[in-house]
Amino acid sequence: MPGTAPEGGFALELRDVAKSFGSVAALRSGSLAVAPGSIHALVGENGAGKSTLVKIVAGVHRRDSGVFRLHGTDVDFGSTADSKASGVAVIYQEPTLFPDLSVTENIFMGRQPLGTGRRIDRAAMYAEAERLFAGLGVHIDPRRPARGLSIADQQIIEIAKAISLDASVLIMDEPTAALSGVEVERLFAVARSLRDENRALVFISHRFDEVFDLCDTVTVMRDGAYISTQSIADTTVDQLVAQMVGREVTDLFPKTPAEIGDVVLDVEGLSSAGLFRDVSFQVRAGEIVGLAGLVGAGRSEIARAVFGVDRYDAGRVRMHGSDVPAHRPRAAIRAGMAFVPEDRRKQGLVIDESVSRNVAGVIRRGLSKAGFLTSGAENRAAGPWAGRLEVKTSSLDMHATTMSGGNQQKVVLAKWLATEPKLLIIDEPTRGIDVGTKAEVHRLLSELAGQGLAILMISSELPEVLGMADRVLVVCEGRITADIARDDATPENVMRAATASIQHSPSQPVDAEVTA
Repeated sequence: MPGTAPEGGFALELRDVAKSFGSVAALRSGSLAVAPGSIHALVGENGAGKSTLVKIVAGVHRRDSGVFRLHGTDVDFGSTADSKASGVAVIYQEPTLFPDLSVTENIFMGRQPLGTGRRIDRAAMYAEAERLFAGLGVHIDPRRPARGLSIADQQIIEIAKAISLDASVLIMDEPTAALSGVEVERLFAVARSLRDENRALVFISHRFDEVFDLCDTVTVMRDGAYISTQSIADTTVDQLVAQMVGREVTDLFPKTPAEIGDVVLDVEGLSSAGLFRDVSFQVRAGEIVGLAGLVGAGRSEIARAVFGVDRYDAGRVRMHGSDVPAHRPRAAIRAGMAFVPEDRRKQGLVIDESVSRNVAGVIRRGLSKAGFLTSGAENRAAGPWAGRLEVKTSSLDMHATTMSGGNQQKVVLAKWLATEPKLLIIDEPTRGIDVGTKAEVHRLLSELAGQGLAILMISSELPEVLGMADRVLVVCEGRITADIARDDATPENVMRAATASIQHSPSQPVDAEVTA
């Protein structure tokens, strides 16, 4: 159980909280105790119960049993409005602002200050927004519309809203998943300033480097139950991982040597105005090529152009020596390409459809008979792949929207592997999934490469790139600035190439070490 209450008590306290949905126990015994003036990490695999616990605190769900207190007072929220009124704010990975309203209008929605004649006092509202941003140490134009703002700026606006409501407890749910390194540092500076104001923060993340950098204390959950709470200073990554998965994950990057074969993908001189230029590289059978670089460098744009989702202005793409027509994904699929996109929920899945319908999605035409497609045919096609990838589901009829992020990613992988591709392009293969499932995905990629599949992997997690890739291509400002062999790739030379100014010809190396 969480430790003894500090002097003055806990800001947020949950003990032995349970929540079931029908016969499914989402939370068996959830406990969390957060002190004022602290940043408390909440970690666990997908399906551990973290989200259900947060939704109880946010007023989305009501608990079935257990203790729930705010500042020592028993509470039972019946709505999100109740939670907000009590000083709780939840900052999600993807905020939901009104895009056509201004930044300030989003902050004060429903509670705008009124002046004479009961008209909205916009001057006072803008002034208060500027004061909030100044207090957070950031500059955002309070008059600009929310549309077009980065995820990082949207999160800051949500934090400003929380402060304007005098929130004493802030929960940050995977807030850094879509942020660059600079944006993460800005968010962490804001979080530390809130802690210094004696607010209580809960930080949920799968990134252990961030947990150890930002947080004071960490609580681990597994299978809907509380496991432990400890000081960050008194634990290690390996200890947390063992508690999260119930076993030691001895090898997060189980890369095994594979025989490298002939060239499968050959990209030559690919350019798209404003996005990338003169991009050339090859991927061979059995090879995992990592595409590394900072957020916004053009990695995903290159992958989407290769697969034909986006147009390009110049260059050529070839599979096994044959040209692949530009901007024709169907032609790319016929040539043997498969593409797992960065946003699995919006681009990789039909989220309200079943597992079988999703897995059979790309090969559906080949399953139909006389123009008819039965659910039985979909199940027969999907079953072996769902089994091979160990998709955790009660049945193939289960909707993807009810599954954890890790299982959703496995469904997307199954869909594309069912096409029997020769090249797999996979963008952010483990974003937002837990450490145990990460190891499973990495093991699968290594097995596929061992079977001769060519893999182009885009990842913002440098340890993932270094741990899984046979070669690392580094992208900076839309150009490939380095091609580094596995044995020569280090965090230092990859990051040097990722931040290099592009002032050389395509054939000129950044420096000898980077291109070694």
